[in-house]
Amino acid sequence: MSVSARARAGTVPVPDSPGPAAPAAPASASVRRPSAVDWRVRFASLSLIWGFSFLLIKIGTHGFAPLQVTLGRLVFGTAVLGAVLLVRRERLPRGMRTWGHLAVAAFLLNALPFTLFSYAELTISSTLAGICNATTPLWGMLLSLVALSDDRPTRRRVAGLGVGFAGVLTVLGAWQGFDGQDPAGTAMALAAALSYAVGWVYVRRTLAGTDGSNVAMAGSQLLLGTLQLALITPLFTSFPDSFPTGPLLAVAALGALGTGVAFLLQYGLVAEVGPTTATLVTYFIPVIATAAGVALLDEHLAWSTPVGALVVLAGAALTQSRTRGRTRSRAQGRTRGRTGSARP
Repeated sequence: MSVSARARAGTVPVPDSPGPAAPAAPASASVRRPSAVDWRVRFASLSLIWGFSFLLIKIGTHGFAPLQVTLGRLVFGTAVLGAVLLVRRERLPRGMRTWGHLAVAAFLLNALPFTLFSYAELTISSTLAGICNATTPLWGMLLSLVALSDDRPTRRRVAGLGVGFAGVLTVLGAWQGFDGQDPAGTAMALAAALSYAVGWVYVRRTLAGTDGSNVAMAGSQLLLGTLQLALITPLFTSFPDSFPTGPLLAVAALGALGTGVAFLLQYGLVAEVGPTTATLVTYFIPVIATAAGVALLDEHLAWSTPVGALVVLAGAALTQSRTRGRTRSRAQGRTRGRTGSARP
């Protein structure tokens, strides 16, 4: 699902990323003042944080089991948003129904994809994981054609879907029989991207318009994801014998920066410059993930990897494009909705 579609639905638009994806939350009606830090600096910081997340996952799995990496990530991310909630004195959302939907969102947008990426990077490079993550808009568009009545297919968007998945086949070297790629690891990374797309469809249908601030809803979602992993992790892993400094710092940075601070940065960007500009961060993530993996982890880079990544991003961009007439019509629909008429 495109970021602009999520904005129309009343959810905070965040890049279809990640492993680094920020939690979903309803948009606040209040208007934020521009930050003292220029939005371009914050945009670059967000791109770097999410781009390096795949490298941090890889380092984290060198010292901890994948489930432990995910649990630590959620703990640190929850701590950051919890601290913000305390400073702002904001209340958590109310109602069992809301908490039930948040629990499902936490599983689909945090617990499951974070874990899948951690397991995937045991056998695939952080570069490939970052590129697989970039397929989320493609999955989202495919699902929206089936599950969302207001996202009708256009020739351009269907073409983008085909182009994007052709890019995936290029990255994997399909003409060579996927030689050198681990099928299971690649499948898990693609499944993680699919989980993000399914999660956004679910959030749009269940949490759009829910009362509560962005930080309160997101913090609650991360808290529920943490509880889910806290229950599952002891069943499949044993307590670590040691806490190596490098992997521990990687997990802490992955959670505090990639899951906590990144959400706050993204929300501020959306509020200040709008979802269309803020979503461009999506297209920098695989580029930075590739550069980080090659430069810092000495990962092999065949010609098909960057070429295929560019094709994937081109396809993703096409799936999120809309005609001017359709955009104008939907903008008028949003105006009618604000004046009290029923929304379709």
